Amino acid sequence: MARLENLLGVVSLAVTDAVTAPGSTLPPSARAVVVSAHAHPGRPVSWVRDLLGLTTSGATRLVDQLEEQGLVERRAGADARTKSLVLTDAGEALAADLLAARARAIAQVVAPLDDGDRADLERILARLATGVADDRPTAERACRMCDRGACRTGAPCPLDHTVTADG
Repeated sequence: MARLENLLGVVSLAVTDAVTAPGSTLPPSARAVVVSAHAHPGRPVSWVRDLLGLTTSGATRLVDQLEEQGLVERRAGADARTKSLVLTDAGEALAADLLAARARAIAQVVAPLDDGDRADLERILARLATGVADDRPTAERACRMCDRGACRTGAPCPLDHTVTADG
């Protein structure tokens, strides 16, 4: 059994390295905000705190940095106390680039698999994914770099069970 965990760890680390290495000088947390804000425009700054497990001041600093780099804008939120985050055109372009780099990196890892192996792996990964989150905030954290559109083709997202009435 230890070999299974070790092999999964090797592949996971290879994918992580390939996804985080190219192009951007942004830290992974900033990349995650850009990709997630692309999927969830208009969320409040407090959402960044929950998404990444940051303090309120840490989330504010991160959003400040993204705003200074011209990647996000703060706009009027649901009430006078909140601001919502919206990607700028540059932020949208970066999100597209990050998702494309992620897709290329993962495609390279699964390239040796034939169609049957790919179907088996997809089935197994979907089953494993259902166990990574029991609530919406944890699911959003797990999916912070996901291509939301890709997971909505065919079968439902394996983390849809975390959606609640407020989610």
